Amino acid sequence: MEIVTSNTQMDGYSMKHVVLALSGGMDSTCLLMHYLARGYRATCISYIYGQKHSIEVEKAKATVQLCQSNGHDIRHHIVDLSPAMKLFDSALTSDEQEIPTGHYEEDQMKMTVVPNRNAIFASILYGFALSKAKQSGSDVILALGVHSGDHAIYPDCRPEFYESLHEAFKIGNWDHELVEFDLPFLHGDKESILLDALDCTKTLGFDFDTVLQNTITSYNPDDSGRSSGTSGSDIERILAFHAIGRKDPIPYILPWENILSNALMIEKQFKSDTHD
Repeated sequence: MEIVTSNTQMDGYSMKHVVLALSGGMDSTCLLMHYLARGYRATCISYIYGQKHSIEVEKAKATVQLCQSNGHDIRHHIVDLSPAMKLFDSALTSDEQEIPTGHYEEDQMKMTVVPNRNAIFASILYGFALSKAKQSGSDVILALGVHSGDHAIYPDCRPEFYESLHEAFKIGNWDHELVEFDLPFLHGDKESILLDALDCTKTLGFDFDTVLQNTITSYNPDDSGRSSGTSGSDIERILAFHAIGRKDPIPYILPWENILSNALMIEKQFKSDTHD
């Protein structure tokens, strides 16, 4: 079994169909740009699962509206899993646990893992993609925006997890050959994802900052939806924007200069600690 991780291509002159998870975060939004720039029509599924940063779903809606207003063929479904997933133990969903702050590879960030979350999300995506493929009689791509930066803390973002999951889906479903897994960012990181989005938004005629402004990565935004700049996911995003020489267009609770300075300090301290 092989999971596709290379560049996707147009199938002749026909418009291929991609089904993807659109959280409203940076990675999945860039994933959508990746496919639209290659001429795909898209069905996006967003999940409400009791996450503290549920504002991300509103960001997903804004992205879909932006794309639809520019003539792109996109459908959007929102699935509410919160009654079930609020039962799970995670700082992302529990009112009794605080979101940890610091570097995104620190051990304490494991508190933000939601048990089996990506398996649940992928199962719904697969069931939907297979249903659409059988109804239309044409192949469907199932895409996820997982990347190497997630591998250290999130075991359900690792290649071997998706290889096993895909194999299980094939064993458990008739007509599985109609659905192809595509994980184009799997061996990249947030920096390479942003660089891909720069190219794709240019191809689409979108303003890069406008697209990325409709995203949120912070696990602990304030009541106004401003990112804290302190969660592990924040730090990873801030450093990625810095690496490509751009200011992050989203609002933070502090000025960008302060946010960036703090992220660089945390990165320096983490590297120092790991080398001791």
